[in-house]
Parts: sequence; C-alpha cells; structure tokens
Amino acid sequence: MATLPYWRLSGFYLFYFALLGATAPFLALYFNHLGFSSARIGELVAIPMLMRCVAPNLWGWLGDYSGQRLLIVRLGALCTLCSFALIFVSQSYAWLALVMALHAFFWHAVLPQFEVITFAHLREQPERYSQIRLWGSIGFILAVVILGRLFEWLSLDIYPVALLVIMAGIVLCSLWVPNAQPSSLGRKQVEGGFLKQLFSPGVLAFYACVALMQMSHGPYYTFLTLHLEHLGYSRGVIGLLWALEWWPKC
Repeated sequence: MATLPYWRLSGFYLFYFALLGATAPFLALYFNHLGFSSARIGELVAIPMLMRCVAPNLWGWLGDYSGQRLLIVRLGALCTLCSFALIFVSQSYAWLALVMALHAFFWHAVLPQFEVITFAHLREQPERYSQIRLWGSIGFILAVVILGRLFEWLSLDIYPVALLVIMAGIVLCSLWVPNAQPSSLGRKQVEGGFLKQLFSPGVLAFYACVALMQMSHGPYYTFLTLHLEHLGYSRGVIGLLWALEWWPKC
C-alpha cells in the first residue's frame, strides 16, 4: 500500500481554508473600506455564493467525464489566482462583481475534486480524513488572527495582496500533491435517475435544512465583522473572535 502523503494533503487544506478565513470575515469589511453601501456589499458577497450553486456541478461532471481531477484542481487554483488579480485593474462596482464571479467560479471547482483525490489516497484508512481536514480549520484560524492584526496595524489596502499570497499557496500545494484515482468498486446506478432522487422526501428534507442553514450564514458571514467594528472592537480582536468560533472544529 502506498504511503499516505499526509503533509501534502494537509498543506492544501490549510491554504484552502485560510482563503476562506481571509474572505468570510474580511471581504465585506474591505468593500466597506472602498466606500460601498450595505446593499452593494451584500450583492458583491452574494455573487460567490451564486457561483457555489453552479460551479461544483459543472466541474464535477467534467471530473467524472475526464477523470482528470488533479488537473482540474491545479487549473482551478491557478485560474482563481489569475482572475482575482484583476481586482487591481479597477475598483468600480461592475468590475468587482465580475472579479467576484470569475474567481469564485474557479475557486468552487477545487475542493470537491480534491476531496475525491483525498479519499482515493486514504482508501482503506478513511478514519484518517479528520486528521487531514483538521489542518483546514487551523488554516482558517491562522488567517483570521494574522490578518486581523495586520489590518489593525497597517491598512485594508493590503487586503488583495494578502489574498493573492494565500491563493499562491493553494496553487503550490496543488502542484505538490500526487495524483490518485478513486476505486470504481462498489459503484452502482441508482434507479429512477437524478430527478426522481431529487424529489424524494428524504432528499427534499435534506436540501430544506441546508437552505435554512445557508440563509442563517448569509447575514452572519457578510455583516458580523462590520457589526463588531461598529460596536468598537478592533480588527485584531475581531480576528480572535472569529478564531474562537472555529476553534471547536479542531
């Protein structure tokens, strides 16, 4: 049995969720720094979530069809970096909306395909997944704590550069990870097709729960940091509070 590339897989999760730690608490704060209203901030932050509804399905189909999941991960990571770099071209609302859509379309292509690769490496030891995924939570915590302090000491003007550094880490880690193909054993076709399964009571109940959970996360991820800053908390303390919220996941 091949040796599990533990640190290579863990490094990817660390940087991937560090990017989430850089965007979830601070993206709305950056748009507020640029002078956008709450309505415009909500619209800009909603665009990546819209891409999250579309992109994984398209990239997932391509991964199943081609079998080139690691290539999709690497290209997705690189295109995320390149498309987000367009933020330096202009800071108008229309341009930022385009940047949000482009980078999120590629970013949300990455994780589902990488999860398949991770479990292909784990094979007979799936219980070790939590030990690898743990580094994603560590990456999130490090990002919110470090960036919170940086934005307090320096300025939010460095925000795009900080994100590009983290995205570069995702690209490098994707190049470091060896490929692995999932086993085809145990797969079976489900009768009735996709639509029949989608409208079954259990699946509908599951999607209803997920929708309600995401609705609760919307205002939380978008406006909590702005609310805390309005209450007088420093950006460093806000980062610590976000880290405290994620600590139980470790």
